[in-house]
Amino acid sequence: MEEIMSTVSMLAQDQYGNYVIQHVLEHGKPDERTVIITELAGKIVQMSQQKFASNVVEKCLTFGGPEERELLVNEMLGTTDENEPLQAMMKDQFANYVVQKVLETCDDQQRELILTRIKVHLNALKKYTYGKHIVARVEKLVAAGERRSLQSMNQPQVA
Repeated sequence: MEEIMSTVSMLAQDQYGNYVIQHVLEHGKPDERTVIITELAGKIVQMSQQKFASNVVEKCLTFGGPEERELLVNEMLGTTDENEPLQAMMKDQFANYVVQKVLETCDDQQRELILTRIKVHLNALKKYTYGKHIVARVEKLVAAGERRSLQSMNQPQVA
């Protein structure tokens, strides 16, 4: 296990090694998951744009704890309102799936923040093959959110 943990970044990018890291994320101990996510933190955007490593990042989002997920999401959002990392990811053939996984796995507050950031770029995204996947997912989420809002408004208020 020590050997695996010392080569996380390399294995995550390998056509076979990525399965080893995914297996540890899914079935390993919480502290092993934390080691992997911490090792990949700071490289999430680049890893998301690689065929094999993007699957590992998706597993980090699925099996990581709330704090770990927040760390990864914040990295994707970037440090300014420019959304540069997120924008690049939404247009990428592999990273767009990571963005979709973020929308699926994050808490409501994070989802609202991300959707706000994405909505600014919706028209531009429609011009990109992979951006269209994000547009479709966002439209689906917005429609689902509106349905939930309508349902809650139609619920009788219990005093």
